Amino acid sequence: MKNASLPGMKKYARTTLKLAAYFDDPGDGRISPQIAAHDLIWSMLAATFLRIGSSLGTARIIATAERACTGVSRCFCDDTLPYFTERLAVPALRTALYALARQAKRAKAFDTTAHIGLIIDGTDAGKRTEHGCVWCRPLRDATGEIRAYTHKIVALSVVGDNLHLLIDVEPYGPGDSEYAAAQRLLSRAMTHLGQRFADYLAVDGAFATAPFLHKADAVGIPVIARLKDNLPDLMQQVERRFASRAPHARFRARKDVYEVWEAENFAPWESLQWEAVRVLQYRQEKPNGMVITARWLTNIPRSTMGNRTLLAAAKTRWHIENQGFNVAKNQHHLEHIRHHESNSMMVQWLLMFLAMNIECLYRIRHLHRGTHPVMPSIDLWAILTCSLRSPCPFDSS
Repeated sequence: MKNASLPGMKKYARTTLKLAAYFDDPGDGRISPQIAAHDLIWSMLAATFLRIGSSLGTARIIATAERACTGVSRCFCDDTLPYFTERLAVPALRTALYALARQAKRAKAFDTTAHIGLIIDGTDAGKRTEHGCVWCRPLRDATGEIRAYTHKIVALSVVGDNLHLLIDVEPYGPGDSEYAAAQRLLSRAMTHLGQRFADYLAVDGAFATAPFLHKADAVGIPVIARLKDNLPDLMQQVERRFASRAPHARFRARKDVYEVWEAENFAPWESLQWEAVRVLQYRQEKPNGMVITARWLTNIPRSTMGNRTLLAAAKTRWHIENQGFNVAKNQHHLEHIRHHESNSMMVQWLLMFLAMNIECLYRIRHLHRGTHPVMPSIDLWAILTCSLRSPCPFDSS
């Protein structure tokens, strides 16, 4: 753990994670670049590790730190990064993120989990007072007057055991929707990852519609979706059947007690082209007495995934919020727009995801060897920050 450093993370990313090809040729669209693209790419990744949320802060830390401590060979001005990100190819960056996920699986990073899952969900990604890009969505007050502009994105993540990797993002502007963006994102993800990469897709109840479920069928991935009041007929069937029945299973997980009901022969609603719907209902009682009840629908048969495994897979749906969006916003400034231009914003979001994935794999899979515990993220940040400081000369007086 004491050897954690930015150059060490760079070597890990280039060799173990096989990102050297992308770092060396990221699709730089500048005509006459004076600073190598790999230096700018790594400086932005390093700034994310260090939780720096601006181009000015990135330029300053690279200029003031020792070169050997950052892994960047040249310093630059703060306006270099906006110019660079406007002209950086997004498809190459997306391909690198998907390749990272496949490489992590090949390297057995997910071998401690029984099932690898995909999660799709949406969130906000920054507000501005002025319209500046095609994704600006107006925020109006009670009188209908535009007060600001917000940006909405749908993200996809890969989850397995204690690993959570944000892989791709799809923004949607005025006239578009989270629902449509999620379908575009799902199609692209399955094209890059293939049908055999993941075992299920976990989504919120807003995506529990026939068109979305049919899209998942078409691309070849089973779905676990939250069952809510937007499907009243199925909800009533579930309530009537489970109300008078004893739970099919009762067990303790950590400090919580679970009761589980399930059946895989519910009739699909009229527009859903499934033979039957499997529904799992659980009642979770916490030590403080709080009770949580939730229902999930799926097309995964019981022979493939038992009720306890299905329950665990369903609960990974919240990983993208707790370990994805919350970390990105609170630690890495997801809601801060560094440069309000569409291509630049896309590059910033994807590079942030790439940095978070490198940090996660480096901390949990590379540094966690032997019997010592996994290094907390804040400890890695402290080590990296301290490593940039020049040692003070010894004063014998």
